[in-house]
Order: sequence, then C-alpha cells, then structure tokens
Amino acid sequence: MAREKAIDVIARTIWGEARGEGDEGMAAVAAVIMNRAAKGGWWGTTPIAVALMPWQFSAWNVNDPNRAKVEAVTTADPAFARAVEIATAAIDGTLPDITGGATHYHTKAVSPAWADQSKIVADIGNHLFYAGVA
Repeated sequence: MAREKAIDVIARTIWGEARGEGDEGMAAVAAVIMNRAAKGGWWGTTPIAVALMPWQFSAWNVNDPNRAKVEAVTTADPAFARAVEIATAAIDGTLPDITGGATHYHTKAVSPAWADQSKIVADIGNHLFYAGVA
C-alpha cells in the first residue's frame, strides 16, 4: 500500500507541475522529488513527505487553482497515465536522473531569490534545475 500511495502522490505532483512538459519534463520533476528524498533534510526523507511539504510544489498549495485538478485527475487523462508510469519507474529506482542531481527547479518565467545561476545543472523545457542550493 505504501508503494501505491507513493506512486500516486508523485504522479499527481509531476502531472500538476509539468504535465505540459511531456515525458522529459515530468521525469525531471520526479527526479527532483527522489533526489530530495535521498538527500533528506527539512523537506522530508520520503517521496511522499517531499512532494507534500508545504510551499515546495505549487500544485499542492491550498490556494493554487491547480490543486483541485491534481486531486481529481484520473488515468483517463493520457498525461496522468504517463505520470503514473514515470512515478512507478521513480519509485522502482529505474528512472534515470536527467537533471544531474537537482533538488530545486523553477519555471523560466520567474527568478526566485534562491536561484543561483552558477548552480544550474539542467535546462529542460520551460524549467531550470539546480543542485547545491542551500
């Protein structure tokens, strides 16, 4: 049951964050979740804890209009069906980390205060990915 719950939470997170980015973008967000869980720290030590940590993945923010969609989506949506497959590979440890160990990312449309250009490790779709961010 814990495995299925982790797959579901990761799939909903990556669908909510990157459904318009295709397989590569969703896989990159899954890698961030898994990298954070492996590293541990304030954001959690399990994929579920990492994904649901308040204010870390905007799709789960209470005030985000996307949240209702994230909670309601089913595998009838082709992008969510792919998200489930990607999340399964992440949990099974077979998803390659295309981010180079990233623990942070943001859309190119914003520039968060924590974003240090020298720590960019991947540029995938509409997102920049970072490693070594404090």
